[in-house]
Amino acid sequence: MPPEWAPHERTWMAWPAPNTTFTADVLPAARRAWAEVARTVRRFEPVTMLVPPGGADEARTLLGPGIDLVERPLDDAWMRDIGPTFVTDGSRLAAVDWVFNGWGAQDWARWEHDAHIAREIAHLAGAPVHPSRLTNEGGGIHVDGEGTVLLTETVQLGPERNPGWTREEVETEIHARLGTTKAIWLKRGLTADYDGYGTLGHIDIVAAFAGPGVIVAHTQPDPDHPDHALCAENIAYLRQQTDARGRPFDVVGIPAPTAVRDPDGAWADYSYINHYVCNGGVVLCAFGDPRDQEAAATLRRLYPGREVVLVDARPVFAGGGGIHCITQQQPRV
Repeated sequence: MPPEWAPHERTWMAWPAPNTTFTADVLPAARRAWAEVARTVRRFEPVTMLVPPGGADEARTLLGPGIDLVERPLDDAWMRDIGPTFVTDGSRLAAVDWVFNGWGAQDWARWEHDAHIAREIAHLAGAPVHPSRLTNEGGGIHVDGEGTVLLTETVQLGPERNPGWTREEVETEIHARLGTTKAIWLKRGLTADYDGYGTLGHIDIVAAFAGPGVIVAHTQPDPDHPDHALCAENIAYLRQQTDARGRPFDVVGIPAPTAVRDPDGAWADYSYINHYVCNGGVVLCAFGDPRDQEAAATLRRLYPGREVVLVDARPVFAGGGGIHCITQQQPRV
């Protein structure tokens, strides 16, 4: 699996449809947010949006021109998790099809259609499918393209996804599918990711590679927030680790927004880590917060030559994820 900053052929997304996540009162705002992300990514590379059957005309109204639309049955809109993980040997493309079970068979989730989306996209991309027996999602992994993968114990080792699998068995399958050789495990995800429409601990809101030997990690400066101690432990742990080539990590902490609670009063998991790197650009979550510009400055330093674009991600986070969660890259070969 190439790193996210490697050249892309295109980005895949999925259009929000009415469901338990996107009820009638929040669906319009979600669609506007998805459309803004799609239009922003389209400035840097092609975008294909999967839309529910019969929904292309309505989606086009918000998306505008220049974005390819493909109609397919959908349950939800989190393409990072339902789409394939693309891998390559440098000249050929393939698509890993993980088992998808609605983020651990959660009672609010439906996946009758989404379980087949990875194969549908692989067919559209002309890529052979590499099926995996592991229940996993794209938001549960992050790679440096040089042999190292970040994982979370409550995702791949959780009984909701892979009961009976040992750590060694999970690592063997991950390495076989991604071409990695070393896994670095964090114990758990952010607190809010275990409530509501959470994923039970996805890594891509906690820590992400920003280059070989470089990790950006979520920090929570507010000592009253339940993620405060967790984030400090994560950073201390990551600074003790080395990558697959034996290099120690440069761990860059990125503070959470000053808003520690969401509009419903629950602890927020607003995070700048859940950004998306595309050709020539970085699409960064914004929260109308004083720390938005601080995070943007950090990513401009880490990604010189790329334009960092802030997009309001609050309507996306209201559904349980961020900008990285709704995008999936297809690497160029």
